[in-house]
Amino acid sequence: MPRLWTLDDIPWEQFDRSRVDSDIVKIVRAAAMVESNARDYAAYLCNVFRDDPDFCRQARDWAEEEVQHGLALGRWAEMVDPDFDYNDRFAAFRNAFGIDTSADTSVRGSYSGELIARCIVEVGTSSYYTAIADATDEPVLKEICRRIATDEWRHYGLFYRNLGRYLELERLSPPRRAWIALSRVLETEDDELAQAYHTANLAGQPYDRRRASRAYSERAFPLYRPGHVERAITMIFKAVGFAPRGIASRVMSRIARFALAWRARRASRNARPAPA
Repeated sequence: MPRLWTLDDIPWEQFDRSRVDSDIVKIVRAAAMVESNARDYAAYLCNVFRDDPDFCRQARDWAEEEVQHGLALGRWAEMVDPDFDYNDRFAAFRNAFGIDTSADTSVRGSYSGELIARCIVEVGTSSYYTAIADATDEPVLKEICRRIATDEWRHYGLFYRNLGRYLELERLSPPRRAWIALSRVLETEDDELAQAYHTANLAGQPYDRRRASRAYSERAFPLYRPGHVERAITMIFKAVGFAPRGIASRVMSRIARFALAWRARRASRNARPAPA
């Protein structure tokens, strides 16, 4: 297992304000909120998988790494703007958004379904941070996102290995697995991310989920390049049991690239006067 990094491994002294992109700052702030909330997801997973102590240990370790991601992103955001208080904004986010940590059954209907959903999340986050790392010229953010993206691919492996164990017991069909994956992909515009963007960037304004979601989309989606999308589709296909590099995968990659471009254009057209 590779040595896990800490905040001390980040070359903070290389921060270059002249290379900061203001739009990327906004989505990084939102990402810091979501990453920092991982302990709640670990609590939920440990309730669902309460009879699997080894997985629960892995889930708690996973959450601590995710929280570190939030701390790193939050610290960078504070370097960009000393008026941005990461701890204050995260506390506000926690007050505005929460998940049901007391649930004792998976919202996905099965253990395998839950693990497929977690795989999809890790595919999305790794692709996202890879896209930011490739788009930014600011050296500290590039290093942070590079490290986070690597962690998220490793986390995908964690959930994928456990998925294999549970599929032997539950025998979830590929079509059912594909439906769960698609459902989770469609949740990328759910309230969590919109609330995170609003709390991190629009403090003091009334919450408008659609407006916050559009503001996030018009900044995030244009960062994706074809290679980011193709790799994500390959890993999604692997999780649902389809050939990861077949014709279907290539077709889906093209469709996904088109959809991302279309959503970015739509968000840009529909955006209201630029929120701060």
